[in-house]
Amino acid sequence: MAFFTTSDGLRIHYEDSGTGKPLLCLAGLTRNSRDFSFFAPHANDLRMITMDYRGRGKSDYDPDFMNYNVLREAHDAIELLDHLNLDKVTILGTSRGGLIAMALAASNPDRLAGVILNDVGPVIEPVGIAKIMDYVGKEPVAATYDQAAALIQQEMEPKFPGVPLEVWRQQAEIQYAKSKSGLELRYDGALRKALLEQAAAGATPDLWLFFEALRNIPTGVIRGENSDVLGVDTVQKMHERHPGLISVEVPDRGHVPFLNEPQSLAIIRKVLDAS
Repeated sequence: MAFFTTSDGLRIHYEDSGTGKPLLCLAGLTRNSRDFSFFAPHANDLRMITMDYRGRGKSDYDPDFMNYNVLREAHDAIELLDHLNLDKVTILGTSRGGLIAMALAASNPDRLAGVILNDVGPVIEPVGIAKIMDYVGKEPVAATYDQAAALIQQEMEPKFPGVPLEVWRQQAEIQYAKSKSGLELRYDGALRKALLEQAAAGATPDLWLFFEALRNIPTGVIRGENSDVLGVDTVQKMHERHPGLISVEVPDRGHVPFLNEPQSLAIIRKVLDAS
């Protein structure tokens, strides 16, 4: 278990394993380093680096919840690279992690060798935003991992048909920690307040400007066939604005693919080879 301290004094947890090309894996909004558990067995020849954002996983919670924003988290990622003495990395960004990667392309393009966006782009579909806000910051109703797995499977089956219960059991352990009363979130519930207040303040930047900063960086996009966050139209427009972009659609997956699917692994390798 490793930590570094940010310039504003928070202890951030990260993991750094393996040798080879460095791949910085940035998780989803409420997730942590465990988000890449399904991908990790396929990364044996890589230097795989993961980071728990502030307020998530084993990292310190921020007393100012408004610091739970893409730009601050992107700055933390740069500080991690500096801590590890890494000049340049490829980023595998799931959802929120992809937004951070795009922000870094705009602010620190020289630090990026390549970027893979996992089910995220410059436009987030309204139905996806509504679904995210429906669960962010809310404690789990399940008391055990088995109960949580059954509930997750019931909710996700329409967009992830055929995924076995044992996979959702593993997902439940990724998302929730055990507590005295049952299960609890692995992140600061104040993240919900941050999202609501940032939205009310109109703090969302033009993500197309961020995305277009990737034009000279090898970039791939993974889209779940049933995604309600990344639309087909958005992927098409991304290709128009980034002529070198490569993309793939993963069948029987919604938001987000696990990254162990053959289609996901193939595009990750293509970007790494080009980086």
